[in-house]
Amino acid sequence: MRHCINCCIQLLPNNEHKQQVGCGGGPLHGHLECPACKGENKIVLRVDGKQMNLLAVLEVRAEGNESWGRFLRFKKGKRCSLVFGLMIMTLVMASYILSGAHQELLISSPFHYGAFPSNPSLMDGENPSDTKEHHHQPSVNNISYVKDYPSIKLIINSITARIEFTTRQLPDREDLKKQELHMFSVIPNKFLPNSKSPCWYEEFTGRNTTDPYLTNSYVLYSKRFRSTFDALRKAFWGHLSHASGKHFRLRCLPRFYIIGQPKCGTTDLYDRLRLHPEVKFSAIKEPHWWTRKRFGIVRLRDGLRDRYPVEDYLDLFDLAAHQIHQGLQAGSAKEESRMTRILIGEASASTMWDNNAWTFFYDNSTDGEPPFLTQDFIHAFQPDAKLIVMLRDPVERLYSDYLYFASSNKSADDFHEKVTEALQLFENCMLGYSLRACVYNNTLNNAMPVRLQVGLYAVYLLDWLAVFNKEQFLILRLEDHASNVKYTMNRVFQFLNLGPLGEKQETLMTKSPASNARRPEDRNLGPMWPVTQRILQDFYGPFNTRLAQVLADEAFAWRKT
Repeated sequence: MRHCINCCIQLLPNNEHKQQVGCGGGPLHGHLECPACKGENKIVLRVDGKQMNLLAVLEVRAEGNESWGRFLRFKKGKRCSLVFGLMIMTLVMASYILSGAHQELLISSPFHYGAFPSNPSLMDGENPSDTKEHHHQPSVNNISYVKDYPSIKLIINSITARIEFTTRQLPDREDLKKQELHMFSVIPNKFLPNSKSPCWYEEFTGRNTTDPYLTNSYVLYSKRFRSTFDALRKAFWGHLSHASGKHFRLRCLPRFYIIGQPKCGTTDLYDRLRLHPEVKFSAIKEPHWWTRKRFGIVRLRDGLRDRYPVEDYLDLFDLAAHQIHQGLQAGSAKEESRMTRILIGEASASTMWDNNAWTFFYDNSTDGEPPFLTQDFIHAFQPDAKLIVMLRDPVERLYSDYLYFASSNKSADDFHEKVTEALQLFENCMLGYSLRACVYNNTLNNAMPVRLQVGLYAVYLLDWLAVFNKEQFLILRLEDHASNVKYTMNRVFQFLNLGPLGEKQETLMTKSPASNARRPEDRNLGPMWPVTQRILQDFYGPFNTRLAQVLADEAFAWRKT
C-alpha cells in the first residue's frame, strides 16, 4: 500500500488575489485547494495575520482507504523531524495569538486593495469629550508606514490636482414634483400664520376607534418607539378639531434642522437644546427620513424596503402638534402665545451629506452627478427653514467614526490601512469623474472601508448654499462647543429666537455631562498614528481651506487643533 503526506501553503497578499504553493514548490493555479488533497479528511492549523492576510495551512491527510499504519514504520529520523516541525508551528501560533504581536509575523507591504466591509449608516453622532485623546507608545508598524508616505502623497497630489468646486444646476419645482407627487399632494404651499412652526390642518377621516399609527413604518420596524406612539394614540382623539361634522388634525414640519455632521457633537447639541421649554423635537432623534426612509432604506447593505410615506414622518411631530393645537384653541391670549411659540426641530445627522439613494430612483443624471439632492425638496416646502451644522476637524472626525462603527479588530494599524485603501478608491473615481460625482457616488461610498467623504464639508455646504441663503445657517465647531458650552448654546438660542432661560434651567443645560461619549474600550486604543494624521491632513487640507474661505473664518481650516 502507498501512503503520502501532502502539505499546502497558501499566501494571500490580500483578500482577492491568492497563490498556492505545493510541496514541490510550484504554484497551484485555479481552485484554492491543492489538487493532491481534494479537500477530504483534513486536519487544518492556521495562523491568521492582518496586514498581509498571511494564511499558513498545514494539511496532513491519509489518501483513499489507506491507514496510518505505515506512518509508524517511517524511519525514526523522519518521524522525529515531522513531530518536531508540528511542535514548532504550534508554539509559534500560540505565541502569536497570546502576545498579540502581529507585526512580528507580518511581511511589510505597501497599501493595497482588500475586501470592503459594509458601510455603517445609522445613528450618526458624537460628543465633545471625544476631542481629547490618550497618548500611546508608537509601534513598529508606525515606522514602516512612514516609508509608505511618499507613495500615498502622490495619490493625494493626484486628487488635489483634480479638485474643482463647480456650481450645480438646480432643478425647478415641476421637476421635483414629478419625483415626489404624493409628498407634494400632502404638504401645502402655505402654513398657519400664527404658529412659529410650519403647521396646517388636514381632515382626519377615521373614527374614534381608528388607530392613526397602525401602518406607521417607524412603529412597525422599531420596538423602541412603540411606547411613545402608545401615548400619542391615547391622546389623539382629544387633540382633533371638529367643524361641520368633520374632524381635523394639526400637522407640522420642523422649523429647524440639525443637518450634520456625524461624529461632530450633534447628539450633545440635541440633548441640551431639547431642555429648552420652547423646543420640541421629533419623537425619534434621527428619523433619517429625507435621506433614507422615504426611499425605503434602513441599511443599504440590506437592500430596499417599502418606502416610508410622508405621513409616517409627520406622525413623529404629533406631540408638538398637540401642544400647538392646544394653544391655537386656547381661550386666553397668554396660553395661546405660550403654545404657538413652540419651535419644532429635527436632528438627523445624515441630512447634510447622505444622498446615496439617488442612483436607485433618479436616472436623468448628468456625468454621474445627482439631478436632485435632499435640500432641493426641503427648500421646495420650507424656503425659510433654519439649518444648524456642527463640524469638527475632519481628521479627528474620521477616526472617531471608525472607532464608533468598526465592529472588530480596531487598531491604529487597521485604521491606517483602511485610510490608504479609501484614498486609492477616491483617486480612481476622480480620474474619470467630477468631484461632486465622486462625493455622491453610492458605489464608491459603500466600497470605501472608512467614510472619507463625510469630512468633505465644503462640497456639501456649497451645494446647500446654492439653495438656501447663508443667513439661514448656523455653522458651529465641536472644538468651540467643547471648550465653552454656554457660549455655543447662547448662539443657538439667538439664532432660533428662543426666549431666555432661568438660572436653574441654564445650569442644567450647560453643566450636564457630554452625551454619546466615546466608549472606554475605544479610548484605550489611543490615537491614530502620526503618519496617518499627516496623510489625512494633506487630503482634507484643500477642502478645509475652501470651507474657511466660504465662512470667512480661519478656524474652519483646522490648521491648529
